Amino acid sequence: MSTLLKDLYHPGFFDRFGTLLQEEIGGFDKNAFIRTVFAGNWKELELKERIRRTSQALHTQLPARFPDAARQLCRITTRLQKEKFTGNSIEFLILPDYIEQFGLDDYPAAVQAMEKITQFMTCEFAVRPFLIRYGEKMMLQMLAWSLHKNEQVRRLASEGMRPRLPWAMAVPALKKDPSPVLPILENLKKDPSESVRRSVANNLNDIAKDHPALVLHIARKWKGLGPETDALIKHGSRTLLKQGHPEILKYYGLHKSDHFKTGGFKIDTPVVKTGESLSFRFTLKNTDRKKQTVRLEYAIWYLRQNGTHSKKVFKISERVLAAGEELAIARRQSFRIITTRTFYPGKHRVSLIVNGKEVAEGGFLLR
Repeated sequence: MSTLLKDLYHPGFFDRFGTLLQEEIGGFDKNAFIRTVFAGNWKELELKERIRRTSQALHTQLPARFPDAARQLCRITTRLQKEKFTGNSIEFLILPDYIEQFGLDDYPAAVQAMEKITQFMTCEFAVRPFLIRYGEKMMLQMLAWSLHKNEQVRRLASEGMRPRLPWAMAVPALKKDPSPVLPILENLKKDPSESVRRSVANNLNDIAKDHPALVLHIARKWKGLGPETDALIKHGSRTLLKQGHPEILKYYGLHKSDHFKTGGFKIDTPVVKTGESLSFRFTLKNTDRKKQTVRLEYAIWYLRQNGTHSKKVFKISERVLAAGEELAIARRQSFRIITTRTFYPGKHRVSLIVNGKEVAEGGFLLR
């Protein structure tokens, strides 16, 4: 059975979904819909291309006027919920994709449809072109949604406004000036839903990449509001922590590394073959007479095609060490082939990081 996400769109899915559409929409031609989906180069299409093809095929069967089509989309969503189709399943990104493609010129109907559909399948991607086209008007709608009774709509208010939302259309104005996002995050910082709070944390992490001082200001402002909010701040500061940003390290009492001594750093696999793992080990001791908090990380300096190196930081742990306590630590880093990274043979490096400071490093050869 295929493990590729794009193969979630298989004949069995379209047969079941097409039957539901035929039952729900008068005059819907299931066979014609499926033929349109699978026509031509379907096998070569990747996930987002298959989503787009499917929503375009659906467009051939729905009313030409978007408000009429939007009402059908909402009926379909209600039926999917009633039939207990899995909500927030990638297959149904076709519904918000339809709004993104065909609803941009009809703001009222599109907003109404997004509010309904996001309660079943997130509209975080669909909302992006609306933020660009309608600007402040759409941002005010997102602010209103941050107070919605439904947690999925509240999550959309934060997730859709992320300055660096993965896989999504960029909204350059939010990267340049995230101030429209801040009232939304204020409304949601103590939200009862963990998924909403996680979205707020991810939003803060996005902002930190361009405006670290702003996130530090928010962290100080929200500190101590509650354990959930404190955890949210920590997660939202993860990029700053990995970067060893001095102010965030100080905020968490991690700004000193001279209490700790590392030793015995050894790379057990000086030559690594693609598909295998790097192994290394070291010891760490708290040399202070008091207990101290330590954040342990390591960085892999991946060789690029042009001969330079790119750094990626991985967390080992964050813990309190008693006075004189010593740890022996061993780690493995996989070089299994993945779709999101290309490995180039040659010399790579690994370094140890203690409270944001690199304290040891060594090289290894990837073949």
